[in-house]
Formats: sequence, C-alpha cells, structure tokens
Amino acid sequence: MSTEKIGIIMHGVTGRMGMNQHLIRSILAIRAQGGVTLSNGSQLMPDPIIVGRNRDKVAALSNQLGIERFTDDLDAALSNPYDTIFFDAASTQLRPTLLKKAIDAGKHVYSEKPVSEGLEDAIAIARYAKEKGVKNGIVHDKLDLPGLLKLKRLRDSGFFGRILSVKGEFGYWVFEGDWMPSQRPSWNYRAEDGGGMISDMLCHWRYVLDNVVAPVKSVSCLGATHIPARIDEAGETYKATADDAAYASFLLDGPEGDIVAHINSSWCTRVYRDDLVTFQVDGTHGSAIAGLHSCKSQHRVNTPKPVWNPDEPQTMNFQEGWEEVPDNQDFDNGFKVQWEQFLRHVAEDTPWKYTLLEGAKGVQLAEAGYQSWRERRWVDLEPLEV
Repeated sequence: MSTEKIGIIMHGVTGRMGMNQHLIRSILAIRAQGGVTLSNGSQLMPDPIIVGRNRDKVAALSNQLGIERFTDDLDAALSNPYDTIFFDAASTQLRPTLLKKAIDAGKHVYSEKPVSEGLEDAIAIARYAKEKGVKNGIVHDKLDLPGLLKLKRLRDSGFFGRILSVKGEFGYWVFEGDWMPSQRPSWNYRAEDGGGMISDMLCHWRYVLDNVVAPVKSVSCLGATHIPARIDEAGETYKATADDAAYASFLLDGPEGDIVAHINSSWCTRVYRDDLVTFQVDGTHGSAIAGLHSCKSQHRVNTPKPVWNPDEPQTMNFQEGWEEVPDNQDFDNGFKVQWEQFLRHVAEDTPWKYTLLEGAKGVQLAEAGYQSWRERRWVDLEPLEV
C-alpha cells in the first residue's frame, strides 16, 4: 500500500477553533490513523505547515504538537508548489483577500465561515475560484454531528410525515469579564472588528436548515445588544457595539408546503436544556429533538393526550414519552470527517457540494437578517449563482 503526501498551508490555527478542531482533531488525527484511504487503496497523508503573523506563537505550537514545518511568511508558503491546499481560520475581515491570494498561487482553498463580511465579496470569491478552476470548500461542521445526522435520517425516512415547524435554541451565558473572565474573545462583541451574533450564527443556521430540513427562502430577524459594556483581555472596559443575541424566524420551502422555523441565538442566556444547541422538528406523524450528539423522537402513536388544567399541578412526565434514536453507526469528529471528504475531493475529484457558493448563502442569510432587523420586515432570499 503506497502513501502519498499532500501539503496543506494552515493559516490562523493558533486560535482555539483552528487549533483544536482543525489542526489537532482533524489533520493530526488523520495522520495518526495513517492518512485518508483513496479509492485505489493508497493512503493520502496530510503534511501541514503552520502559518501565522507571530513567529513565536507558530513556533511554540509546532514544537508542542511535533509539527516540523512552520513560518510567519505567508507569501513564501504560497509560492511553494509542494503545498497544494490553503486553509484559513483567521479573521473574517481578511478572508476574501487571503483566499484570492491563495487562488492566484494555484492553491485549492478550504475555509472557515463566514467566508466574508458581505455578500458581494462572498459571491466574488466564489466566482473567482470557479473561474480559476481550483477546488474550494467551506466548513459546515454541524452537519456531521451525530444529533443532526440522526435528525436528517428521520427526515429522509419519512418519519415526520409533513414537517410543520422547527424550533431551535442556541447559546449560553458569556461572562462580561469583570468578576469572571469571559470565555469568548472581546472582538466578538465589536461590530467594527467583525463581531455579532447574526453574522456569526445565521451562516450556520442556513446550511443546517437547508440540508437537514428544507431550503430557507425568507427571514425575519430581531437582533439585540443586551450587554452594553464588557471587559476585554487587558482588563479594560469597552463598549459592546455588536449584537449579542438574535431572534430569527425563517420560512422554509418544504416539499409539501411552507415550514416555519424559529431559532433563538444568545450569549446572554443560561442553559436549561440538554445541550448548548437543540433543534426540535414537529411533523404530522412525529416529532424529534436533537442536540449535538443525542436525538430523541416521539411518534404519533406514542404521543400523550394532555389536558390543560391550571387548577391542578401537572402530573404527566412529558420526557418519558420520547425514545432515544440509536446510533446504528460510529460517528467520527465532524470537522475531521469533512477534512477527509475535501482531501478526497482534491485528490481524486470525488463529489463535493459545500463550495464557497454554499458559504455565500450563509453570508446572504446573515446580511438579510441585519436588513430585516434594520427595516423591521421579512426579507426574501434570491437564488445565488456563480
């Protein structure tokens, strides 16, 4: 069995998400398992080079993880023909420029989301990648989480009957930074630095709803900045200029009629649910609720018949009527699964749906969410093409 190396420029992986999910739990995990098995039986072995502006940081990370290659010179990395893929997990503001630079260097590109801050830039970079003929992808990690895979399995099996509605709850309390250090970086709460719940999370809800339930065709969104001031990493108080919560309703284009979806997203809420994000789908024949890993369902034959009586305490245990959807398969890390899919796509042109155009759809929904909030109205989504 032969092994072939593939060089990957990994930019912006000194941050939490890039380091943990993409570098350690994806690329290094793929290396530890012996590579990605291709259709001819050979192994494709990722060979990363860590790139970042701070040489000390990338050197320390490389030394910590036993990665031989690192540099603070992005131009030099892009000029090396050995490295065929460019991955970016750094600033959203700089992403379109960096992706274009990588495409000009002949690299295939894979990117975290959002792909840009605005739809015009997102469409432009998706079109540019297509014109230049490079393979391209956007991270869509939640689709390969066990809970959502089970939810999609129920949809595909016809379990729900006609789907009526979707309810989503996402978020947790992010500390302000005074008596308890914040668990998210301060730029998340400054609009001028690219922060904001709508821009951060509606791009996720676009691909989740599109692929797990039905395509999104319209949005009505209300944003809020509930916490007006926070404490940054230096202990200084700063004004929060970005939205820290979003309350969004969506109209989905279901196969048997419109589906109503509503998702609350907040960094100002305390969790009283099974997971940090949950999605409940209700249909004529059954309902299901999924978190990141678990999914529970209730068929219509198992649905209780409650009667509203405000004069007596409720004695019915509603949770008892739901059954756990079994795993029935082994679930790997969602980020790693998608890296393996993209590497196969680059190496042997296997099918790949989640291009930069899909990333642009997420930006489109976020932009429409902000427009809806400003204008206090529903905003329709036009079809996107490149």
